[in-house]
Amino acid sequence: MADLFIVCLSGSRERLQFAAMTASVAAVSGRAVSVFLSMNALPYFVAGSAASPEPEGKVGAMLDAKHAPSVLHLFEQAVELGEAKLYACSMAMDVLGVGEDGLAPILSGPMGLTKFLSDAESGQLVVF
Repeated sequence: MADLFIVCLSGSRERLQFAAMTASVAAVSGRAVSVFLSMNALPYFVAGSAASPEPEGKVGAMLDAKHAPSVLHLFEQAVELGEAKLYACSMAMDVLGVGEDGLAPILSGPMGLTKFLSDAESGQLVVF
C-alpha cells in the first residue's frame, strides 16, 4: 500500500472533517499518513486555539448538531492509533506569526512545501 499524503488548505468544517476521517481510517488500516496543514486550515492547529471550523453548507452544520467527532479528535486518533504525522506549513506559520512552540501538541513540527512534495513523490497525494 502506498503512503498517503494529505494537504489541507481549507478552513471549512466539511473539508477538514473529511481530511481527518481519511487520515484516521488510512492510519488505522496500516497506511503511513502525512498531513500538511496550510493556509486556512492551520489556524485550527495552533496551541490553545478554541476555534472550530465553520461549516460551508448544510452538512457541516449537521455535523455540529449531531455532535460528530471534532476534526482535532479525528486527527488525534490517526496519530495515536496509526502511523500518521501532521506538519505545519512553515510559510503559513510565518504569515500567521506562529512559532514552533505555538503549534498544537499533535503536530510533528513545521515543514516546507518543497520537502512535503518531495516525500509525496512515492505515495498518493490528496488535497482538501
